[in-house]
Amino acid sequence: MSTYQPQDPRKVTTHRFQEMKQKGQKIAMLTAYDYTMATLVDAAGVDAILVGDSASNVMAGNETTLPITLNEMIYHAKSVVKAAKRAMVVVDLPFGTYQGNPMTALESAIKVMKTTGADALKLEGGEEIKESVEKILSAGIPIMGHLGLTPQSINRFGSYSVRAKEEAEAEKLINDALLLQELGCFAITLEKIPATLATKVTSLLDIPTIGIGAGVNTDGQVLVLQDMLGLNEGFRPKFLRLYAELGKVVKDAVGAYVLDVKEKNFPNEQEQY
Repeated sequence: MSTYQPQDPRKVTTHRFQEMKQKGQKIAMLTAYDYTMATLVDAAGVDAILVGDSASNVMAGNETTLPITLNEMIYHAKSVVKAAKRAMVVVDLPFGTYQGNPMTALESAIKVMKTTGADALKLEGGEEIKESVEKILSAGIPIMGHLGLTPQSINRFGSYSVRAKEEAEAEKLINDALLLQELGCFAITLEKIPATLATKVTSLLDIPTIGIGAGVNTDGQVLVLQDMLGLNEGFRPKFLRLYAELGKVVKDAVGAYVLDVKEKNFPNEQEQY
């Protein structure tokens, strides 16, 4: 399998995101939640690492993203920031830390930025979080928006199905995207929406769009690392491409280790002092 080597070793910033959109260069983004995996992801040339609240599912085994706390997000973010040399690190503000109260949102944002050293934050929603976005941006903290399927609103949606298929919801998404750009967000994630709508939104915006289940015409793509590596074996949505089957590799390796221990084949004479 061929690998990518970044031609530009500079640290990726919000300004670089804008440059990449203007030059038609696609933005590659992946999640990571720990130092070891973030080190590998960064070295492989991704432009941005998302410390997603998907850690609630992937790392903690929760059914939704709702239970993860701000302090838990900070723990994961601190680990990732230590590993990231080139990639921008974007951290999700978790559910309940920014909705409804702009001052709470600002306090949450400042706490994450001061204690982790991250480069930017990501917030879900449009018009309904306008005041929180304004308050955070007023402190000089970069924000990536997130529209379409917003997992923190799962109880309102009732499912993880494709969003904005109907005209009214699609129109709201477009208006929310334009609003987030006007407020000063540097990029917007578009999750699980029709590809034609994602194409339209991307063409309307001057800031980059990052797609997940939104087709090829967004300015970049993001996936959950454990999903694309085949570590989350029960998750196979249509938009996911498997780049490895590491779940089987890990199980085979662990099984071989257990067998060697049981049969007294590990350690051998060369593996002891």
